[in-house]
Amino acid sequence: MDSVTMTRSLFGTSMAFHIIFATLGVGMSLMIVFAEIMYWRKKDSDYAIMAKRWTKTLGILLGVAIPSGTIVGVMLALLWPGFMEIVGQVIALPFQIEIWAFFFEALFMAIYFYAADRLTHGMRILSVFFVMVGASASAALITAAQAWMNTPAGFNIVDGKITDVDPWAAFFNPSYATSALHVLSTAYMTGAFFVVTVAAWRLLKRNVTEREAAYHRKGLMLGLVIGLVMTLATALNGHAAAQGMYRHNPEKLAAAEALFETTTHAPLVLGGIPDPETRTIKYGIEFPGMLSFLASNRFDAEVKGLNEIPREDWPPLFVHTLFNLMVVIGFGLLGLSLAVVLWRAFTRKSPRPYPRWLRYVLAVTGPLSLLSIETGWIFSCSARQPWTIYRIQRTSEAALQSDDMGSLFLLFVGIYVLLLVLTALVLRFYFRRHPVSAELQEPTPDHDHPHTEEAFT
Repeated sequence: MDSVTMTRSLFGTSMAFHIIFATLGVGMSLMIVFAEIMYWRKKDSDYAIMAKRWTKTLGILLGVAIPSGTIVGVMLALLWPGFMEIVGQVIALPFQIEIWAFFFEALFMAIYFYAADRLTHGMRILSVFFVMVGASASAALITAAQAWMNTPAGFNIVDGKITDVDPWAAFFNPSYATSALHVLSTAYMTGAFFVVTVAAWRLLKRNVTEREAAYHRKGLMLGLVIGLVMTLATALNGHAAAQGMYRHNPEKLAAAEALFETTTHAPLVLGGIPDPETRTIKYGIEFPGMLSFLASNRFDAEVKGLNEIPREDWPPLFVHTLFNLMVVIGFGLLGLSLAVVLWRAFTRKSPRPYPRWLRYVLAVTGPLSLLSIETGWIFSCSARQPWTIYRIQRTSEAALQSDDMGSLFLLFVGIYVLLLVLTALVLRFYFRRHPVSAELQEPTPDHDHPHTEEAFT
């Protein structure tokens, strides 16, 4: 690989690794909030046990998310000197505020983690709510820089120099709102579906007791309901994001749908193989007019094709497959969760057991959700190529020019593989030593009366 491709590969691998833990950290914090709310409303100790166990999981995940995020920050400075030269003058504001968001999250995480048994219900919910706010704010603030790369604003370039800098205009660039909402809704969705995965997997075990099964069914349904709401929010926000691409990044939208000819009644193409030589797409399933509607809410709207863009400015056409995969997974999870939630609602009076085949399907929803997150990020960055800052700075101008990064790439890939294995082993070891069956037999402290003997047990 040339130096630019190696730089992109190293940074992309680091981001792909960090996103796993950052996404689950944000998503699990919301699940803990709802577990606490359900415990407060229903006085059902199972939800208190869920909150406690999910908090342990969150603590382990943050133990990897924080150093991996630090690595990403260092790599930004080391691998992208040309990019950081502009970032430091224009879009440094969200990075500075993010420090305070992290401090906010860590402070209330410590309060919730170490003092939960001494807090009232209201204070428990408030403290974990602030943990979720801090985690969500960190994600939204970092997203500002990514959105700004797609729709740069808040500065001018005169004779090669940055002038007229407006940090707030850069922060609230045209694609920031949709990007931040998309990141948050998909993170909440992923956290919910990973709860569904764990619950469904436990319900597949032959030796699970009825008491444990009842506990896992509650967690599964809570995850499905929140996953359904967040997947629907993601779909609606995705529609807004497509309209943003139509206005601000037309070649990105054209590459996502492999549209070569500018046309009205532009079709939405599912699947297919784009051929840049013949400038056609083969084997795709077309839905006439749907791309025009997606882009502007009108079936007759004109959508710009790649043929109007210089060939050297085309994004790589594999982004069409990434976009398809992301959308198909999203709508698949939406349909599945909606079907299961409605089924359980109509059979509430005489609940039927989940069929074994359905438990297997539900067990893969978490990994599929995370796969959609990864493909979405790769799509967002790759479909902006060859630009690092859209129509301002090319990736070749931003990247470190060095031919000695092969060993560095292998070193960090090895570190990430090791951390993944260690995290899985720590989670497995901890929850084997502390099975849910043991906690289901213990009395739950009365957190509305924190100064009783039980509260300190």
